[in-house]
Amino acid sequence: MFDLNPVFIPGPTNIPDRLRHAMNVQTRDHRAPDFVETFAPVLRDTKKVFGTEHGQVVFFPASGTGGWEAGITNTLSAGDKVLIARYGMFSHRWIDLCQRHGLDVHIIECAWGSGAPAQKFAEILNADKQHQYKAVMVTHNETATGVRSDIAAVRAAMDSASHPALLMVDCVSSLASMPFEMDNWGVDIAVAGSQKGFMLATGMAILGVSQKAQAAMQNAKLARAFFDFRDMLKANASGGFPYTPPLQLIYGMRESLAMLFEEGLENVYSRHHRLAEGVRQAVAAWDMKLCAQSPDLYSDTVSAIYVPAGFDSNKLTNHAFNTYAVSFGIGLGEMNGKAFRIGHLGALTDVMVLSGLAAIEMAMADLNYPIQLGSGVAAAQQYYRSTAQKSA
Repeated sequence: MFDLNPVFIPGPTNIPDRLRHAMNVQTRDHRAPDFVETFAPVLRDTKKVFGTEHGQVVFFPASGTGGWEAGITNTLSAGDKVLIARYGMFSHRWIDLCQRHGLDVHIIECAWGSGAPAQKFAEILNADKQHQYKAVMVTHNETATGVRSDIAAVRAAMDSASHPALLMVDCVSSLASMPFEMDNWGVDIAVAGSQKGFMLATGMAILGVSQKAQAAMQNAKLARAFFDFRDMLKANASGGFPYTPPLQLIYGMRESLAMLFEEGLENVYSRHHRLAEGVRQAVAAWDMKLCAQSPDLYSDTVSAIYVPAGFDSNKLTNHAFNTYAVSFGIGLGEMNGKAFRIGHLGALTDVMVLSGLAAIEMAMADLNYPIQLGSGVAAAQQYYRSTAQKSA
């Protein structure tokens, strides 16, 4: 019975039965004509979620980390200078990946809980008169700290410097949950995955690739084989795949897109904002603080919450799991032991979120946290009641 409990981690997310059934298909021939009939519309429709008409979408059997690697190896060469800010665990890991590939990584160190420093990007790029920086890399939604950065502001900073660098964005924990405008924001590489907003199993890296990035891949010298865009785009042009595809995930993706479009992307984004705001109301009622430093940075997919001084957030998440069989996100990196995370993305409703808030409150009460049992749940209930769409 315990597997009936939803997870409240920021991915992988809960998989709706509709999508589990869609992925439960027998082996099929990926060279057969009916695969083309399935796959080509999936590629086309995924572009709508990225917000691109001019870019291409590519899928690789991988997680988001594979997407990072595909993005840089197809567009850059060893020794290329790239600019990236470190303000959480996932921007840190992207930096590490770039360094392992021999890129010259210029790191802007930022406080965890802050977002992408658009003004600092502008200053550095304005000073780069020789255009040595080949790429600017930004984590749209920093899952470790619950911070959403302003990608449009980063693009404006790059444009103010008339800088030709590629703009690469990690949108793994934001795509299909929060607005993303690849074309309007001038994003050249956007990296996502199957296991978060698309509500599928882990195993498929999903990338948006601009025309500018496609041009850059012609001169890129970093080694790639499995992740070569050229092979993938050539095969995709006729609705195929250059090697064995993750067939079950592609069938799941077809159904995921149907679910997203049936709800309507704007409604999907509104639902995520509403669920997140209910969690934030609960955090305030507990008299706790979010890691995100200001409301303009609040993520609508995950909230990272500092525990009071003298408490260990790892003990809290362990207790919630061991006692109530509910998973919450642990603190990562600098947040380890200091904060826990509530994921509120994907297949969730306000009723499900309330159950998670009740569970973590019970765990906090068990560990003698200075909270009043039911206070956060009540605050979220009040918010959800006041914002509910009344059925006829």
